[in-house]
Amino acid sequence: MTTKTRLARTAVLALLGRRTRHGELTVHEPDGTVHRVGTIDPRAPLRARLDVHDDVLWPSLLRGSLGLGSSYGDGAWSSPDLVALIRLAARNATQFDALRRWLGPVARPAQNLASSVRRNTPGRSRRQIAAHYDLGNDLYRLFLDETLMYSAAVFETPGATLHEAQLAKLDRICRKLQLTPGDHLLEIGTGWGAMAVHAARHYGCRVTTTTISAEQHAAALERVRAAGLQDRVTVLQQDYRHLEGTYDKLVSIEMIEAVGWRDFGTYFKACSDLLTPEGIMLLQAITIDERAYEVEKASKSFINQLIFPGGCLPSQEVIARSVRRETDLRVVQLEDITGHYVRTLQEWRANFLTAEREIGRLGYDLRFRRLWTLYLAYCEAGFAERRIYDVQLLLAKPRFRAEPLIPALRLAAA
Repeated sequence: MTTKTRLARTAVLALLGRRTRHGELTVHEPDGTVHRVGTIDPRAPLRARLDVHDDVLWPSLLRGSLGLGSSYGDGAWSSPDLVALIRLAARNATQFDALRRWLGPVARPAQNLASSVRRNTPGRSRRQIAAHYDLGNDLYRLFLDETLMYSAAVFETPGATLHEAQLAKLDRICRKLQLTPGDHLLEIGTGWGAMAVHAARHYGCRVTTTTISAEQHAAALERVRAAGLQDRVTVLQQDYRHLEGTYDKLVSIEMIEAVGWRDFGTYFKACSDLLTPEGIMLLQAITIDERAYEVEKASKSFINQLIFPGGCLPSQEVIARSVRRETDLRVVQLEDITGHYVRTLQEWRANFLTAEREIGRLGYDLRFRRLWTLYLAYCEAGFAERRIYDVQLLLAKPRFRAEPLIPALRLAAA
C-alpha cells in the first residue's frame, strides 16, 4: 500500500468513525483486518458489511458517491447486502451533508461555473437522454414489466404483481386527470408508450406524446400501431421547449429529473403555456429534501455521472418556487407514493439479477452490470430511508373548477 493510499484509508476511516451514528458498518480488508464503526440503534437496527478487494477503494471514497460507484464497477469492493450498505449511508447522510454545506462556499463558485457550461440545452439533453434510454430496448425488456413503465408502480392490492401495479398507476393517473373522450392529453416524456396507449384505449381521449430518445420513439410508434390507435395517438420526437399548441390535460411521469436544475422554471412555464385556461397537469417526480438539494444540485455524483448524465432531482420547495414564479398554476393535490417505489425497485433488481447472464449475452459487460446492480440497490435504499421521495402532484390552471376525485392511497401489504 502506498503512502498516499494509507493516508486516504486513515482519512476515510476517521470520517466514517465520526459521522456514522445510526447503524454499524464493518469493513473487511484482504489481509483479514476488520474495522468497525457506528452504533446500533435498537429502535431501527441496521448492520452492513463492505469487503475491500483493492486498495484503490480508499482514495476513491474521498470522491463521495461517484468514487464509491466507480470503484464498485471496477470490482474494488463488494457487499453481501448492497441495499443495507446504501441504507446505512443514506441514514447517516445528514451528517455528511452538514460537512458539505460547510465546504459549500469554497466549492460553489466552481460548481456554478461548471453547471453554466453544462447547461441542458436541447442538443445536450438529447445526448444525455440517449446515454441512458438508448442503451437498447432489449435491456429494459429484461427487467421491467410488459408495460415497460420505468417509474414507480402503485401496489393498490395485497399480492399485486409488478405488471398489475404499473397498470394501476396508469389508471390512477388517468382518473386524477379526469380524462374524457373530448380531451386532448399532452404527455412530456413518452417512455415506451404505455401511458399514451392506456389513456387513448381506456379513456377515449386524443394523446400527443413526445420523447427525445430515438429508441423510445421507435418503440412507442410500434406500440401505437400494434394497438391500432394511430388515429388517437401522435408520437413526436421533440424537446419540450419546442412544443406548440394548447392541450386540455398534461402528464409528465418522472421526466423532470432530466431537466437540469437551471431549467426547472423553463420546464414549468412551458407546461403552463401549453395548457388551456381550464387545464390540469399531473407531474410524477422523484424529489429530494431541500436541505440536500442545495448540496447535490451542482455536485458530481454516482447517479448523474455514471447512470443519468446531467440529471438532477428537484426538491418539492424548488418545484413550488418555480410554479409560483413562472406560471399561473395552483396545487390541487400532492400524494406521496415513495413506499411504492421501494417495492418497484425490489422487483426490478430481482429481475435484473435473474437476467444477468442474458444481459451479458446482449453485450453489456461486467462493469456495466455491476454499475446497474448498484444503481438499482442505491435507489431502493434511498427511497427506503426517505433520502429521496416520489410524489404525484396535480396542478391546475385558474379556470379549472373540478375537485380531485381520488382519495389518498396507502401501500398495500405484500
